[in-house]
Amino acid sequence: QVLLVESGGGSVQAGESLRLSCAASGRTFTFTNMGWFRQAPGKEREFVARINWSGDSTVYADSVKGRFTISRDNAKNTVSLQMNNLKPEDTAVYYCAAGAYDSSPTRYHSWGQGTQVTVSS
Repeated sequence: QVLLVESGGGSVQAGESLRLSCAASGRTFTFTNMGWFRQAPGKEREFVARINWSGDSTVYADSVKGRFTISRDNAKNTVSLQMNNLKPEDTAVYYCAAGAYDSSPTRYHSWGQGTQVTVSS
């Protein structure tokens, strides 16, 4: 298990940027694949981006491709999600997850508490 704590959410205008961070505890973080998901009110949790343990492989949802960038710093046990050109439809609670290199949330064994991102038009 990995303990995850997200930060960096907030309220912005459309077209602005935010950077989310996820701090992880645990000695196995370096070898753990990570992902970001989001959940809007009344909707299911959806995949946003994932990164493999070494950071040299990433995958993005089509809806965020070209606007969001996932990265990690294994020396600092952190995973980040840089979000540019935000749109109102990006409004959701964003979750950091650990344990899989997959788009299905059911494959991940550890989750953060979530951080709210609100984008107004």
